[in-house]
Amino acid sequence: MNTAVTVVGEALIDIVVPVSGEPAEHVGGSPANVAIGLSRLGHNTRLATHIGTDARGQRIAALFAAEDVELTPGSTDADRTPTATANLDAAGVATYDFDLEWTLDPATVDLSSGGHLHTGSIAATLPPGGDAVHEIVQRAREHATVSYDPNARPTLMGSPEEARPIIERLIRLADVVKASEEDVAWLYGGAPVTQVLAEWAAMGPAVCAVTQGSEEVVILAAGELQRFPTLPTKVADTVGAGDSFMAGLISGLLDAGLLGDAEARERLRFAEWPVLEIAVSRALACAAITVSRAGANPPTRAELEVEV
Repeated sequence: MNTAVTVVGEALIDIVVPVSGEPAEHVGGSPANVAIGLSRLGHNTRLATHIGTDARGQRIAALFAAEDVELTPGSTDADRTPTATANLDAAGVATYDFDLEWTLDPATVDLSSGGHLHTGSIAATLPPGGDAVHEIVQRAREHATVSYDPNARPTLMGSPEEARPIIERLIRLADVVKASEEDVAWLYGGAPVTQVLAEWAAMGPAVCAVTQGSEEVVILAAGELQRFPTLPTKVADTVGAGDSFMAGLISGLLDAGLLGDAEARERLRFAEWPVLEIAVSRALACAAITVSRAGANPPTRAELEVEV
């Protein structure tokens, strides 16, 4: 519970533009959602990001303060706060336009005393900040454990052929990797999920997971492939479900003493499924609660315990 978690990645404002009616703005960004999810689960969490001091940046900073997520030095140095505009069609399907610059000073993120580092999505691939993220992960790995969620954004990441080497270099440095079936389909075409999981595991991570929407989650760990059905729930929307799953999985592994430093990495590598399954159950419960209510709204630890 006391292991510090550092999340590196984008925080932004989602501008949702409906077919009719006024646009609505919400705080978003996959890494930001994971940071809030971890803090609500009781973990000491900080976020290294790139927002401005404009009105949108102040809104984001105020949310993190309210959620007890510390911003690392330099996180509010951007000229303007990034946005992602989601234009909805008549069926409610969104197409995204991003206004995002991503830079980061690696010196602002120090994990030499251990802890856990999570990163993913746009921040891990978009230059020039993506190279800084790689440097941070590479340097942190000696003392801390690492989790990674590719959370692919094709409109910003180029072609799969361009994005795949960048994503795979981070997979090689990670202890835990979680992706969605959409990520896998975009990155690897028609390759079966089980094949991709095996390839990722061969690169080094001890736990490799792929979520499949309302269907089962497939996880390769401890030398075995396991499948877990999602929990029954009344779905309000699926916004933030994958991020909530990620936060729950990290949280469960932290509580089990399987993340946090080089020794924890070894424990994770040799962990057996009865222990790992507890963390997976927390991840599934977090995702189920999140989809039962509108927006990216992950559960607190108290809410999770009531559900259990």
